[in-house]
Amino acid sequence: MRPSKFRFLSSTSAVSGASSQGSQPIHSSSSKLPMLSLADNTRNNAVAGLGEFVGTFLFLFFSFAGTQIANTPAPVPSDTPSLPNSSNLLFISLAFGASLMANVWAFYRITGGLFNPSVTIALFLVGGLPALRSAVVIAAQLLGGLAAAGVVSALFPGPMAVDTLLGGGATVVQGLFIEVFLTAELVFVIIMVAVEKHKSTFLAPVAIGVAFFLAELTGVYYTGGSLNLARSLGPAIVNRSFPGYFWIYVVGPGLGSLLASGFYALLRHLRYEGCNPGQDWNDLEKMESQKRDFALRSNARDAAHHANGATNGSVPDGATNGNANGHGHGVLQV
Repeated sequence: MRPSKFRFLSSTSAVSGASSQGSQPIHSSSSKLPMLSLADNTRNNAVAGLGEFVGTFLFLFFSFAGTQIANTPAPVPSDTPSLPNSSNLLFISLAFGASLMANVWAFYRITGGLFNPSVTIALFLVGGLPALRSAVVIAAQLLGGLAAAGVVSALFPGPMAVDTLLGGGATVVQGLFIEVFLTAELVFVIIMVAVEKHKSTFLAPVAIGVAFFLAELTGVYYTGGSLNLARSLGPAIVNRSFPGYFWIYVVGPGLGSLLASGFYALLRHLRYEGCNPGQDWNDLEKMESQKRDFALRSNARDAAHHANGATNGSVPDGATNGNANGHGHGVLQV
């Protein structure tokens, strides 16, 4: 079961084998992540759901805890721009980026380490996840965010100050597009380092953590740096605080996911691999190179064969050999 939104070959499933003659490689049309391409059955969906719940909980628990520490005592809300506390912003961004990197790495071989409905939607659109498992994973992520907010609220003293709120004088429209573009950046990095398999894919958690760290450095001061409905919804429910502009934390990351997925689809349509080949010499590029070499050798042999046939008066080898061997079934053709 795979979505039909974007259909293109991904290097995650480059070569499944060769033909019986050993000449032409066979391409698989599937672009699912290998770790998530198992049967869409109850057991696998349960493992994916459980892993995403625990992973999202751990990711957001340490992120919320770091934010709670940085915001204690909680800042007084203000509608006027103020000089940002760069130390607090750096601490919060580092808490989110490092927590994401560590937990993505821990859960990478279990569920892929998504922890974000926006990332899950993107993987569904590009063919990395089936629909049912996507729904299970998103539900688990939202519950994980709620559980993390609840535990942080209970463990740490004082009011929980981890809500995503507009600040720095940002308007609702500005906040919306900040969330859109920061989410698009994060999701695109995830697609290119995790969905598109290459030699450095094993370091994908590092790239993802760094991308999120940079996004948080930019977004925390103005929007709280959500990029993730699970990150915003949990604290809002625990604190029973839903500002009138809360919808931007639903719409913004969703649009960012669509933007990143659409850009990836455009790159695949334009066959981006051929623009700068050899930067990461993987099995797919090796296979394509072997195909080209085979085609060149075949063309050269055909040309040599036709040239020899023309020189010999267009006498087929079979006819000449048949007469020479005395079998009598070769027919001379001039």
